[in-house]
Amino acid sequence: MNFSLGFFKTVKTPEQRKNTRKELLFCSLSGIMLGLSFPPINISFLIFFSLVPYFYVISRRTGLAEINRATYLTALIFTLISLYWVGSWTKDADPFLMLAGSALIFFNPIVFLIASTLYYFTRKIFNRVIALLLLPFFWVFYEYFYSITDLRFPWLTLGHSLSSLTLLAQPADLIGAYGLSFIIILINALIFFSFDFFRTNKKISYSYIICAISVFLFLFIYGFIKQKEYTDRKYDTIKAGLIQPDLNPWKKWESAGDLNKLADIYFNLSFNALQSGAAIIVWPETAFPVYLYSGSYYEIQNRIKTFADYNRVDLITGMPDATFFFDTETAPPDAKPTPSGSAKYVSYNSALHIKPFSNEIGKYGKQKLVPFGERVPFIDVIPRLGDWIKWEVGISSWNVGKDTSVFSLFNKSASGKVVRAACVICIESIYQDYVAQFVKKGADFIIVVTNDSWYGKSSGPYQHKDISVLRAIENRRTVIRAANGGISCIISPSGQVVKETELFTKTQLTGYIFLNKETTFYSGNPLLIPYITIAVSIVVFLLFVIFKLTKYNFFKKLSRKY
Repeated sequence: MNFSLGFFKTVKTPEQRKNTRKELLFCSLSGIMLGLSFPPINISFLIFFSLVPYFYVISRRTGLAEINRATYLTALIFTLISLYWVGSWTKDADPFLMLAGSALIFFNPIVFLIASTLYYFTRKIFNRVIALLLLPFFWVFYEYFYSITDLRFPWLTLGHSLSSLTLLAQPADLIGAYGLSFIIILINALIFFSFDFFRTNKKISYSYIICAISVFLFLFIYGFIKQKEYTDRKYDTIKAGLIQPDLNPWKKWESAGDLNKLADIYFNLSFNALQSGAAIIVWPETAFPVYLYSGSYYEIQNRIKTFADYNRVDLITGMPDATFFFDTETAPPDAKPTPSGSAKYVSYNSALHIKPFSNEIGKYGKQKLVPFGERVPFIDVIPRLGDWIKWEVGISSWNVGKDTSVFSLFNKSASGKVVRAACVICIESIYQDYVAQFVKKGADFIIVVTNDSWYGKSSGPYQHKDISVLRAIENRRTVIRAANGGISCIISPSGQVVKETELFTKTQLTGYIFLNKETTFYSGNPLLIPYITIAVSIVVFLLFVIFKLTKYNFFKKLSRKY
C-alpha cells in the first residue's frame, strides 16, 4: 500500500483502493470477533482465531503509520463492542461520566499501538515471521503497562475472555490471565502462518498446524486434570450471606438523612441470610453514603455493633471512611483541607470488618482507583485538576489506600480453623497481580464488594463478574461478590459459578465458601510473565535503536567516501 510518510495518502490505483477496502474489512472483522469473545455474548472460541484477519493486514503493510492505522481500527471496533457501556448512558447518569466514557472509547485503542510499534521494530531488524512470533510478548507487555499507568483501565486483557471456557482457563494457576493472553495470541499467529503458507504455496504446512494443536492440547489436558482435581476436592467451609440491596446509585448519595431507613434494608436482608446459617455477612461497596465512623453517626454505628454481637456474625462492608486532622501539622502529605480550612482529612473508598465482641474495626482503603471516576489522573503533579474535573456525586477525590489488609474473622471454619479474608473493592478485581498479593498474605478466600449499578443492564456487570472467575482460578480461592444491584455470586476455586443473583433485584444470596490455604505457582509469582515480556520488549527496542544508529553511520560514512 502506498502511503506517504505521515498523514497524507498518495493517489491510488483502482487495485490499491480495492486492497484497502479489503484490509479495512479484515481489520473490522478482527475487531468484531474480539468483541464477541467477551461477555455477555461469550462466543469465546472466536478468541483463538479473531486476530488472524488483522495479522493478514499488518503482514502486508510495511510502514509504521500503515500498521498502526490498522491496529487502531481493529482496537476501536473491539472497544466499541466491549466497552460501549463505560459512559453509563442511563437516565440519571452524570454528564461528566458520559464525557469520560466517550473519551475512553477513543483513547483505549491508542495503547494497542505499543504492541504494533514493537512489532514494526522487530520486522525492521528481522522479518515478519519472527515479528509475529514475538508479538505475544509485545501484546502482554502492553496489557501490563496499561495496568500501571495513572490512566489505567486494563479491562480488555485477552485472557479474561476465557472466563466462560473454564476448562481452557485452568492454566491461569500457573501463568495468570496475562499468560493466557500470551497463549491466545500465539495460537492466532500459528493459525495465520498455516493459512498464509497455504495461500502462498498451495500446500499445507503441518508444522504450524501441529504447533497450534499442541498448544491447544496443553490447555485442554491441563484444564481437564486441574478442573477435576479442584472440583472433586474436599474443602473446609464457612457459610456467607451476600446482601444485594439494589439501591439507585445516583439517588443514594442524596439520602444521607434517611440512614435508619437505609439500615433497615440491609438488616432485613441480613436477617434472612442469618436464618440460612450465614456466619459472615457481606454488604456491597459504599453501603452508606456518609463517613459513618467519623464520629457523627453513633446511632447507626450502635445498630451495626449490636447486630454483629447479638448474632455472633462477622460483618464485612464497603464504606466511605475518613480520618480528620485538626492539628494540620500532623496530617499526612496527601491530606486535603476541609471546606473551612480549619482541618485536613484523608478519605478512602474502604472495606470495613466489624467483628463481634470487639471494638476494633478492621479497615482496608482501596488502592486501585478508577481514573476520573474516583481519582483524577496526575492530580499529584497538577493539583488544580481536582478543581476542574469533578463528578457530581462527589466521589472523585478519594485518597489512595496504603496497605493490602487481610481480615481475621471471629467465626471459624467448619473444622474450627481461623479464617482469613481478603476484600478488594470493585475495579481492583481486574488487577490480577494485585489480588495475588492478598493471597500471599494468607487470605483463605477473596471478597469483592462492588456497585456495578452505575451502568444499567449493559455488558459491564456481566464482564466484571466473569473477570472474577480468573481471579478464582489463578489463586485457587473461592471468590464471593456482593454487588449493590448485582451480579452477586459465589465462584469456586475451579472457576465454577456456584450461585448467582439476577441483575437489579433486592435479595440476599447464601452459600458455602470453599477455603484453601495452599498457594499456587501464580500467586507466588504473579509478575513472572509480565517481567519476561518487559525484558523481551526492551531488548527489541534496544536492538532497533542500534540497528538505526548503525544504518545511519554506514550511510554517513558512505556519503563522505563518495
